[in-house]
Amino acid sequence: MKMSILSAGAAAISLIAVPVTTAHAQEMSFFVTSVGSGKGADLGGLGGADAHCQSLAKAAGSKLTNWRAYLSTTAPGGEAGVNARDRIGKGPWSNAKGVVVAMSVQDLHSDANKINKQTALTEKGEIVSGRGDAVNAHDMLTGSDPSGNYSTAGGDTTCSNWTSSDAGSAILGHHDLIGLKDTRHMKSWNSSHGSAACSQDKLKATGGAGQFYCFAAN
Repeated sequence: MKMSILSAGAAAISLIAVPVTTAHAQEMSFFVTSVGSGKGADLGGLGGADAHCQSLAKAAGSKLTNWRAYLSTTAPGGEAGVNARDRIGKGPWSNAKGVVVAMSVQDLHSDANKINKQTALTEKGEIVSGRGDAVNAHDMLTGSDPSGNYSTAGGDTTCSNWTSSDAGSAILGHHDLIGLKDTRHMKSWNSSHGSAACSQDKLKATGGAGQFYCFAAN
């Protein structure tokens, strides 16, 4: 009889332990960088941007090791560039509070995604200021069109593939989904408008701070 009671108790403990695995699955896999490179849109290319994501995630306690910056690049001579959507894994992705912002790449680039000012948190779990706050930093570097692909509009859309802190321009998204003009275009989290130039001062002048999105591709 005692053995039966012990067995039942062990089974109950085993059942209680199950939610731990579920909680682990919701660890942070998406964030907005709390700081940029400090050099405007010069991130050291895609490699430097990925390393920045990894460094911030590690400092925040993340055990994930394959962080990717949500950035597209272009290539000279009409050659194919790199699409941000192809760099970030398959999802799902959760913020620092465990809120799922998208289930898949398709979901992320649909109207069903959950990215907004309240969910696009930094790796520290902090809200990034946006339009209407004392300091507006809602411009996120992406270099991408609404579908997450590199732009074919022509001209510089990636600040020389994230190596320029001077001339050029980069496509920006609004993490708070708010723009001067209340249009669908200005409500895009990943493709709202181009920057005035690529320096830190110019990015600040248009409502940004050289920040960008990071996703775990694990």
